[in-house]
Amino acid sequence: METTLFWIGCGLGVYAYVLRQIFKRPALIRQEALVVALHVVFMAAVGALIGFVFSASTDLHGPTPQWPVAGAAVGFLWGGVQWFWSRSKSQATTGILAGDLEWVETSFSAILLASVIMYAVLQAFKIPSGSMEDTLLIGDHLFVNKFIYGIRIPLTDHRVLKWRDVRHDDVVVFEAPSYAILSREEREHNVRKDFIKRAIGLPGDIIQIKDKRLFVNGQMQQEPWVVYKDPSVYQAAHLRISSEDYQRLWESGKFNELRREQIGDNFGPIKVPANSYFCMGDNRDGSFDSRFWGPMPNHLLKGKAWVVYWPLGRIKVIK
Repeated sequence: METTLFWIGCGLGVYAYVLRQIFKRPALIRQEALVVALHVVFMAAVGALIGFVFSASTDLHGPTPQWPVAGAAVGFLWGGVQWFWSRSKSQATTGILAGDLEWVETSFSAILLASVIMYAVLQAFKIPSGSMEDTLLIGDHLFVNKFIYGIRIPLTDHRVLKWRDVRHDDVVVFEAPSYAILSREEREHNVRKDFIKRAIGLPGDIIQIKDKRLFVNGQMQQEPWVVYKDPSVYQAAHLRISSEDYQRLWESGKFNELRREQIGDNFGPIKVPANSYFCMGDNRDGSFDSRFWGPMPNHLLKGKAWVVYWPLGRIKVIK
């Protein structure tokens, strides 16, 4: 979302520049068709922005296109109505574009600033599934601390201003790896989703699950936050492959089509690769996680889940 807001801010800046150039050329101001086109397109863009923000705030699985499209249509029509009402007034073209310019100059820097804050400092996140129950419930709204693990330099794996590294059992938010996007349509359209899981394994850790119990580097872990909603324990699938092939297939995300009955309750052992993490949901029987789609690379890491702020009855620091 922060990337979308950044480009929206850039677009508003470009539009402001175009309007300033038009105001320097009186002949252009008198071109009624040009002014009408600029205004209605601008109002359509504003409507799409409102629809995008509404969708991002209400849809559990992130922004969907229908609200921006509906907002753009309403904005387009409203822009036409505004122009029709203003035609009887003197200097209608100047006034309507002056109003656009004032709005743009007020908002574009604020939107750019918001995108930078969301990228580097703090971001709101909404729980879309039950994979983190009972720690986090569907519909919980929380803030993500995005600077604690450092600010990632765009298009690189490097981070600056790092406070600390990821620790065992941190609840982290990250962009879903490609193997975690199962829908062919979503993959074809390069859909991106954010996941929230608990960082169980760090680089170099040996991870194994035996009859639902987690072992890290040979030590069984005490996990008071974990719930098992299926009393059954399923034995590991007989894959008939070497440990090296098991590791390779897991790292390449080839387990993403296996069922929980095959690897969910008995898994591994595997070694977490460098610059990667092994992440699982607290609702172990209902979580699609690193057991299936493989390691979570550091460059997809967005931040640490910090505090639930809504609903009011569930306000808490996330542990």
